Amino acid sequence: MTPKESTKISKIFQENPGDEGQDWLSEQEGQSTPESQPAQEGQLALDAYQNEDSVIIKAPIAGVNPEDLEVSIGEGIVTIRGERKKETEVKNENYLAQECYWGIFSRQITLPKDCDTEKAEARLKNGVLTIEIPKEPKSKTKVLKIAKEED
Repeated sequence: MTPKESTKISKIFQENPGDEGQDWLSEQEGQSTPESQPAQEGQLALDAYQNEDSVIIKAPIAGVNPEDLEVSIGEGIVTIRGERKKETEVKNENYLAQECYWGIFSRQITLPKDCDTEKAEARLKNGVLTIEIPKEPKSKTKVLKIAKEED
């Protein structure tokens, strides 16, 4: 997909938001995108989905120590920052293939409005970061039974 096609698709989602009335998977203004990405910072790939109770974000970050990782939530935005450090230095001429990203990375994602960020949890297991943000209970519509009064 070309950057132009990607932009077109992005605009379609912004103009036609989902059930919650917003495109909560949209990128934030000023956020790093492949086209604007500084050479020294990588962008983290992730999956974000929701169920009845929570929003779940999963990101494969193999090779990153928990102490080199930061997850913050503020103003409805989850920010993941970290650094994947090389264990050994290899000269460029010795590489047969170099596809892994080493260095600083970050990613931001907007949450739906009904998330309870105070109860959010993050865990790292088998190289996959999982962030779970519970949704606030929705108020249910109650149908009132109308009692008939006697004159």
